[in-house]
Amino acid sequence: MSSRPALAQQSKVGDWTIEKRTQDTHCNASRGYKDKEDENRDYVIVITYSDKAIVIVMIYDGWEWDKVGEILRADVATDDADIMKKAKWEVMDKTTVRGIFEFDQAIMDRLSKARRLTLDFEDDDEDSIEMQIPRAGEALAALKFCEENRK
Repeated sequence: MSSRPALAQQSKVGDWTIEKRTQDTHCNASRGYKDKEDENRDYVIVITYSDKAIVIVMIYDGWEWDKVGEILRADVATDDADIMKKAKWEVMDKTTVRGIFEFDQAIMDRLSKARRLTLDFEDDDEDSIEMQIPRAGEALAALKFCEENRK
């Protein structure tokens, strides 16, 4: 079996990976890194969108969420713009939350200009997080290209 088809499904922008999803016809942009200043913990962000929704998944191995399916509220912001106050985030597992937002080009524009994305959880400063998203603009442009050219 050749690895060529897999290569065609995935591309890199800096340390972001842009790939077609296997479960549907959409694409993901994902980036993971370890933070030396935070006990070398893993940070991962995955962004996907359609004309109806923007989905952001954040994984942080410093989190210890108890209840899968629990809905958390967090203010979402970038280093220079607020995106949404009291946004809903669903706990997917111990270290993962997912936010699903109605598609809004303004959100995509703010994300594409960002270097950092922060979640400020209501009543829970300990679990609030700042995710580094350098080159987000290029990654989101590649994600858009993937979406427009998916088969």
